[in-house]
Amino acid sequence: MVIVMQQGASAKQIAAIVSRVEAMGYHAHLVQGEERTIIGVIGDDRPIDRTQFETLDGVDKTIPVLKPFKMASRDMHAPSTQVALDGVKIGGPQIIIMAGPCSVETREQIIETAIAVKEAGAQALRGGAFKPRSSPYSFQGLGEEG
Repeated sequence: MVIVMQQGASAKQIAAIVSRVEAMGYHAHLVQGEERTIIGVIGDDRPIDRTQFETLDGVDKTIPVLKPFKMASRDMHAPSTQVALDGVKIGGPQIIIMAGPCSVETREQIIETAIAVKEAGAQALRGGAFKPRSSPYSFQGLGEEG
C-alpha cells in the first residue's frame, strides 16, 4: 500500500504515520517529493484496513499496490516530469521513439538521417556530439575535416 500525504503535510503528521506503520510490523519507505510525500508500506499489507490511515491528519489517500515489485512500481514514485517537444509529450504515458546517429559528423549526414528517422515513424531526432564516458584517447570525431 502507498499512503499519499496531503500537500504541505507537517513533519509531525508524517512521523505519526511512519510510527503507526512500523508499530503494525511493517517497514515504512518514505519518499519525499517536491510537492508531496508518500509512504510505502513494505510487507504483505493485504490484512490492513486502509480506512484507518485515510482518516488520519495529513493523509490525502491510500493506494493499494498488489504488484510483486512494489518498490519499482510507478505508485511509489512522484509523477513523471513531462516535456513538450513540438506537440509530443516526453515523459507521459506514451512511448516516444527517438533515433539518430551516435556522432553527428556532417550536415548532409544529419539531414539524411532525419529523413530516414521520420519515415521510420520516430517522433524525435537525436544526435550525439560528445560522449563523456568515452576515453579521450578513443575516436574523437572527424574534427576539422568533418
